[in-house]
Amino acid sequence: MKTFFIVLAIVVAVLLILSIVLYFVGKKLQAKQEESQAQMQAASQITSILVIDKKRMKMTEAGLPKLIIESTPKYLRRSKVPIVKAKIGPKVMSLMCDEKIFPLLPVKKEVKVAISGIYIMDIKGSRANLVNPEKELGFWARKRHQLLTKFNK
Repeated sequence: MKTFFIVLAIVVAVLLILSIVLYFVGKKLQAKQEESQAQMQAASQITSILVIDKKRMKMTEAGLPKLIIESTPKYLRRSKVPIVKAKIGPKVMSLMCDEKIFPLLPVKKEVKVAISGIYIMDIKGSRANLVNPEKELGFWARKRHQLLTKFNK
């Protein structure tokens, strides 16, 4: 019985140390993310785009510039990200989109958006009415959208 308590104490100590380390690492990563978000907000500009198509696809298949793909960590290249194919002026470009506004973007409509580089950050205005994505989505997608909007406020 005595060895059981020793093993239990060691497991509790390891879990406590691990949770403390994760807390500080998470705090550091959150500060870094907030700083980069502020830089992106400062560099953003409002542009009118015509959304041609939108879908979730791998970064390597999306037609993004080589520089973007090379600067992305290898483990994230295979993950699916929201990609919007849009016409900006005379050019047709592939743009990355924020998760919380991806369901709101209307296809085949003109929309004013805040863009920072190739990243669509926010919808500023639209000639068409924006649909409420919670009515069109399924149960799990609706819950995911609610969580994203809750944590991104």
